Amino acid sequence: MDGSIAYVIIGGIFLLIGFAGTIVPILPGAPLAWLGLLLAYFSVYTDISVTTLIITAVVAVLVSVLDNIFPIIFTKQSGGSKAGTWGSTIGLIIGFFVGPLGIIAGPFIGAWVGEMIHDNSDSKRALTAAFGSLKGFLLGTGMKMIACGIFIWIFVTSLLP
Repeated sequence: MDGSIAYVIIGGIFLLIGFAGTIVPILPGAPLAWLGLLLAYFSVYTDISVTTLIITAVVAVLVSVLDNIFPIIFTKQSGGSKAGTWGSTIGLIIGFFVGPLGIIAGPFIGAWVGEMIHDNSDSKRALTAAFGSLKGFLLGTGMKMIACGIFIWIFVTSLLP
């Protein structure tokens, strides 16, 4: 097999795995998708510039950092504590094993449980913090999906004559 074809195929696989990583918490979605672009760059069948690689690398890092910060920020803005933030993270990990609905509901339930453990006298505050965590999770996931979708678009259009 021609090395250039291998770069395109493996790059495409990394892009798809990266996109899957936008909803699977164990996989670093944007960095994997960017690695797919980097591999495709070395193929004679694609037309990806160094400038595009640099910009997409910055986007991949930025989206990855914000994805981890948004749930914390939104939980705190909603009156949540560190217990709610930890609960959200644990809920996300447990939710991964439950399936797609668990990935969405896990951070919400985890933040609520964490807040109730922290202070069980204020269930309304715990619920508000849980919704904040969910908003942060959905915003981070949405950003990763958009970034990886753009990376895939760049890859596909670079293959066109």
